[in-house]
Amino acid sequence: MTTNGDESTKLRYRPMKYSGSLDHLDFVEVTPIIGREYTKAKITDILAASNSEAQLRDLAVVISERGVCFFREPQTDLSVDGLKQFTDSLGRLSGRPEENGLHVHPLYRDPGNSRMGNGETDENIYVINSEAAKKLYKTMPGRSANQEPRDLTREWHSDATFENCPSDFSCLLMEETPPHGGDTLWCSGYEIYDRISPTLRTLLSTLTATCSQPVFASACASGSYPVMTPRGSPLNTDLNFSPVHPVVRTVRQTGWRSLFAPIGLHVSKINGLYKEEERMLREYVMRLVTGNHDCVARMRWTRGAVAVWNNAAVWHAATPDTHLVPGAVRNGIRASSIGEVPFLDSASRSRRETLGLDF
Repeated sequence: MTTNGDESTKLRYRPMKYSGSLDHLDFVEVTPIIGREYTKAKITDILAASNSEAQLRDLAVVISERGVCFFREPQTDLSVDGLKQFTDSLGRLSGRPEENGLHVHPLYRDPGNSRMGNGETDENIYVINSEAAKKLYKTMPGRSANQEPRDLTREWHSDATFENCPSDFSCLLMEETPPHGGDTLWCSGYEIYDRISPTLRTLLSTLTATCSQPVFASACASGSYPVMTPRGSPLNTDLNFSPVHPVVRTVRQTGWRSLFAPIGLHVSKINGLYKEEERMLREYVMRLVTGNHDCVARMRWTRGAVAVWNNAAVWHAATPDTHLVPGAVRNGIRASSIGEVPFLDSASRSRRETLGLDF
């Protein structure tokens, strides 16, 4: 899937174009830079439409360009199978490798793995529950609640960066929500990349990062059970949780460059730098994320709401404050499609450069 033109300017993937099949849906943009909220749309209607594949393909375009989309109308009629079909279709219809599918939860066999609201479990569904996470990831270093002062920068991440083929689309349906607290934030990797000087962007485009996540091996050893394998791709197997990814990647659906792996929960090391250089670079990028709130879309969850995002284009972070709300319950189910091995296309450009936007 390449563009026409001179051989040196061809993109590996042809950027997707919006066809207009979703024009009948009401929406508001969350900010000028990131996020769209569909105020009344039902995902089940999109799945049942006579032109369902056209709508899903267009939605993949919108999500990839806007980074994240919210469905505010309660999606309580969306079954687990419907959630899986929806997420899988976004990846399939937007050009992911044919052999890939939905991610398989590495620790699905763990006895601490939570059940969904229907009382069942599913290897393709990750249950978002803070109490369950404490059990699943108790062997992860640095998860002590007694650290002072609290540093929530460690919450930022992109899903399944620890896999050779990470997630492209993730879709989270919130089944239960507290009266307040537990918001999720998304930050645009496109825009953060664009706010870096061209000289530094050139350097970043030569760098890779090792994305080790040893907690899966330690959890399996602690619980005496085998890790799930393969996990949505023939390349995601066994205890191979230490891939090397480009710091800057090209998003296949848009052809735009996004800052991908200089920061995040799963990024263990930026390769080829001295320790102090790496520390300065990671702190600088995180300062751009936390200091530019116009690059951030925030979701105040309501029961039955859905968020769906492109992990190549955004990072996200949960807000771990529900313990401050008496009786708070925050429970959601997430499905993730598995995309391609991350790559940087030399013919790709930044979002602002491609769209001719002012800096």
